[in-house]
Amino acid sequence: MSRFLSSFLIFVLIFTIAGCSQSTNNRVQVSLTKPIDGDTIAVMYNGSEQKVRFLLVDSPETAHPRLGEQPFGQEAKDFTSRLVEKGKKIELEFDIGPNQDKYGRLLAYVYVDGKMIQEELLKKGLARVAYIYPPNTRYVDQFDAIQKKAQKDGVGIWEIENYAQEDGFHPETMDSISKESESKDCLIKGNIGREKIYHTPESQWYEKTKAEVMFCTEDEAVKAGFRPPKQ
Repeated sequence: MSRFLSSFLIFVLIFTIAGCSQSTNNRVQVSLTKPIDGDTIAVMYNGSEQKVRFLLVDSPETAHPRLGEQPFGQEAKDFTSRLVEKGKKIELEFDIGPNQDKYGRLLAYVYVDGKMIQEELLKKGLARVAYIYPPNTRYVDQFDAIQKKAQKDGVGIWEIENYAQEDGFHPETMDSISKESESKDCLIKGNIGREKIYHTPESQWYEKTKAEVMFCTEDEAVKAGFRPPKQ
């Protein structure tokens, strides 16, 4: 092997090692102050407590002043809380663009014991890919791939059609689905007294019956142990 080729291979090896080292060394280790939401935590950074907003993802709210609590918001918060509270090492990785948003929150990819929380939230269907503002887009492609799998599997926020959309979360879609189901399909009232009795809309006692459970079909009611009223 020529001296030139040997020198070139050594250079490539050193460059590769340096690149790998840089990819992990640009993370900043911080200490947790408290979890706030599915996509936000508070940490001690540069000697002061600061909020950290997870880059490129958005989870449903738990206590928004205007939106209130949204479906799957508490699940997302609980999931993130468990990760950061049980984790031994929390690190922040900043992208090449601004590292703060207009509210003064740090913008970062957040790791717990080497696992990126954004990826874990997306896998569970507890966040959507959102707030994509170049040049802070380092992991957007792999986030999109994870989200597509969660959508295909129908997990978390993807269980409900049209709940998670490009402009945010829409709890009203869940309400409309529930109302439509009640008005069109699940009209059979189940009442639990001395006996389990179900009443269809044709029953003379239907209007007076207090529904303790609703069924969509008579077969459902029978399988649940209910019987029709005696004529």
